[in-house]
Amino acid sequence: MTVSESAKRFNDIYHHGYVRTAVGIPQVKVADPEFNSGRIIDLARQADGQQAALCLFPELCISAYTCGDLFHQEALLDGCLIAIERIVEASTSLMPVLLIGAPLRIEGRLFNCAIAVHRGRILGVIPKSYLPNYREFYEKRHFSSGRDCGLREVRLFGEVLPFGPDIIFDAVDVPNFRLHAEICEDVWGPIPPSTYAALAGATVLTNLSASNITVDKARYRSDLCARQSGACVAAYLYTAAGFGESTTDLAWDGHAMIYENNDKLGETERFLDEEQLLVCDIDLERLAQDRMRLTTFQDAVVAHQDEVTAIRRISFELKPVRASLPLRRQIDRFPYVPSNPHNLDQRCFETYNIQVHGLAKRLKSSGFEKLVIGVSGGLDSTHALIVAARTMDRLKLPRKNILAYTMPGFATSTKTKNNAHALMNSLGVSSKEIDIRPSCRQMLEDIDHPFSRGEAVYDVTFENVQAGERTSHLFRLAGQNNAIVLGTGDLSEIALGWMTYGVGDHMSHYNVNCSVPKTLIQHLIRWIAAGDEFSASTNEILVSIVDTEISPELVPGDADSDEPAQLTESKVGPYELQDFNMYYITRFGFSPPKVAFMALHAWQDAKQGDWPSTVPESARKQYTLEEIRHWLEVFCFRFFKISQFKRSALPDGPKVGSGGSLSPRGDWRAPSDGEATLWLKLIEDIPKHS
Repeated sequence: MTVSESAKRFNDIYHHGYVRTAVGIPQVKVADPEFNSGRIIDLARQADGQQAALCLFPELCISAYTCGDLFHQEALLDGCLIAIERIVEASTSLMPVLLIGAPLRIEGRLFNCAIAVHRGRILGVIPKSYLPNYREFYEKRHFSSGRDCGLREVRLFGEVLPFGPDIIFDAVDVPNFRLHAEICEDVWGPIPPSTYAALAGATVLTNLSASNITVDKARYRSDLCARQSGACVAAYLYTAAGFGESTTDLAWDGHAMIYENNDKLGETERFLDEEQLLVCDIDLERLAQDRMRLTTFQDAVVAHQDEVTAIRRISFELKPVRASLPLRRQIDRFPYVPSNPHNLDQRCFETYNIQVHGLAKRLKSSGFEKLVIGVSGGLDSTHALIVAARTMDRLKLPRKNILAYTMPGFATSTKTKNNAHALMNSLGVSSKEIDIRPSCRQMLEDIDHPFSRGEAVYDVTFENVQAGERTSHLFRLAGQNNAIVLGTGDLSEIALGWMTYGVGDHMSHYNVNCSVPKTLIQHLIRWIAAGDEFSASTNEILVSIVDTEISPELVPGDADSDEPAQLTESKVGPYELQDFNMYYITRFGFSPPKVAFMALHAWQDAKQGDWPSTVPESARKQYTLEEIRHWLEVFCFRFFKISQFKRSALPDGPKVGSGGSLSPRGDWRAPSDGEATLWLKLIEDIPKHS
């Protein structure tokens, strides 16, 4: 494969398991199929121009929904057939499947139908199952229900076509693209037809709706679509009628939405008097991964086996255009940190309180009332100390029961040591400084390390002796004071194996940070500092700590400088990128090329999308594909090859987010002697430049 071919393949959304979908809201004229079909065709061509695989239109859009008794007029029904033929002919050169709404007279009955049209032919016809006949709705006056109507085929334009609500359209050349349609009221029922379709494998559920607008109805529609997409682990596309429907008794807002497993990907602006085309890319691979993991979903498939096996699959070839396409969906740079201020506030509140609750339970169940913690002046120990202080308050125990120790070594900076002392003092905990250098020198002398002979050898042994001495002190202090050791290492360090095994910072009696990634801890500290839980002086110290560059401070630097000789992110990669990689690889099982594609979309333009409110302007970065590729390789090597044995022996700690934890007793159970070869080989397929 040439470099240009590799880049083209890398930038193809369909190669990465996405499918582009569109929802159109055309202008309509009541009982004017010729005009309406023209507007449908125009929007379909726009969707084709954007390489969409699907374009959804509203209920009865060929005739308009508000025809009333005109539905019993021969002229209108014949005009609709002519309009359908026109759309079918126009679709010959178009890529997307078109789902259009029309009244169809079949064997003496009139049905409210969705018609699936693709590349010059009709794939099938789906009648509405549930006809509303209450309040402003009188559909049973005109239409028959397609549910249990006794028909499975219909002759239309000289062809015998599949007919019924039990049809899935399966694109054989696009993995996981299986399409189902239902109509308006169908999703209002207790068990929508799309539920059984999802259990039978449909991943893209659609709803052709008219749905007049009343006060607060838009919120209810959104809730319905979100719920159905989440319950079915599917995409759910919805479109309601807009400008042009009769306002004799009703009003229309042109409300279209696209959801994916409870996440809203896009929504139209309501109450416009012009046409709209909403375009979003759906991650079919994500849906397939989630369904594979969710035993509840698979159990439901078995429990409803009769309904599932009754669903019919109609195969077709989509023949998508293979081209470089910019992704039409928002990819958050910080998947663990919401960009919306309200959501971020809620995330921080819940995370903080889960940690406090977990620690409080562990203290009460163990019978201990004291904690021992090492405080370095860095992010993780700072946050763990804050959690410990709040836990003591909640248990009505004195903060002096927190025995906090700062333990400077050979490379501890004045800034971090001062911050550690200032934080401990401001929180009112019991604090003490223990210089670990004498015991480290003794250990280095005992093992005949070159450093003990005056040589400037700062190898991994030199580093681990310091980490081990700190933890050894903490455990001995815990035993001496009838206390437990509080761990501080975070989820990002656990993923990367950036911790000293066994006798080092890997071990504790309980770790409140074990499922909180580094990026979220940074925001948590800023969130706490912005509140009124602690004093103003404490909050100033917290800001100083979170603004300090991350360093293990184990290797001495220039004697005349207080700048650290080691910067963690220069070794293991920027935590914002590595947290991104961790989330999509561990939570969804995505392959490295897809993760790199997503990261490039998220990070190549620093101005794209919203940033979490707690990210200062100075920290807003962008990354090239070459940088993304390099750090992804570092992540995969460290995660899959060298660090699982550490995760297999993690101490207890609470799971915080749905993004998962790496506990060997919970979300992640893997062999310690696995290989990274497969993941690293896939990274070779990622071009260095987009």
